[in-house]
Amino acid sequence: GASTTLAVLAGAFFLTSLGIVYVQEAERKIPLNYAQRFRGIDNAGRGGRGIGSSSYLPFKVNSAGVMPIIFSSSLLSLPGVVARFSGSELAANAARAVYPGGPAYLPVSVGLIVFFNYFYTFLQLEPTDVADQLKRGGASIPGVRPGTATASYITTSLERMSFLGSVFLGLLATTPAIVEGLTDVQAFRGFAGTSLLILVGVATDSARRVRSELLLQSYSKSGDELYK
Repeated sequence: GASTTLAVLAGAFFLTSLGIVYVQEAERKIPLNYAQRFRGIDNAGRGGRGIGSSSYLPFKVNSAGVMPIIFSSSLLSLPGVVARFSGSELAANAARAVYPGGPAYLPVSVGLIVFFNYFYTFLQLEPTDVADQLKRGGASIPGVRPGTATASYITTSLERMSFLGSVFLGLLATTPAIVEGLTDVQAFRGFAGTSLLILVGVATDSARRVRSELLLQSYSKSGDELYK
């Protein structure tokens, strides 16, 4: 009935939003050790424990954000554009196959999302460059030798994070099809969770900026009271 359909839609929206917030905020923090720590106060009696002891290298689960879904949607629409301008029957059949609801839409869409997620993640973070920057800055990962071993460790970590991010984006892409199958409502066909991912991403980023501004204002007030 209508109440069941409404409940399924509301539940899907809530669970999808909750999953997006959780994955967007999730990250792996790899601790870093520095060859040269702060001198002066640290050497005077703190045993070298300063800011360097809390330094870490953050890797987000979904560092690529919404870009893999956008690239995937663009490529899926390409056969339709070719068929419209060329009149090719082969392109028309391919367009119908990869159109939302078509037999090849879900597997092709998920495959493209996984590919672009890996591609975009390693395009943003080149393990060799990150390892070189850590080595030049005197930083190292505990238990991992600087240089090639660090680059290999970072590559493995990024591959695992990219796998988790690909699973999340794949589920996000298939959610509208699952909801459509349960409710027979086709209003979300082709939605692919992109708009919701962008909406939640903007909302969480705005909330983070507001918290930063409030924290900065509290520090400013504390400094003003200190010098009164």
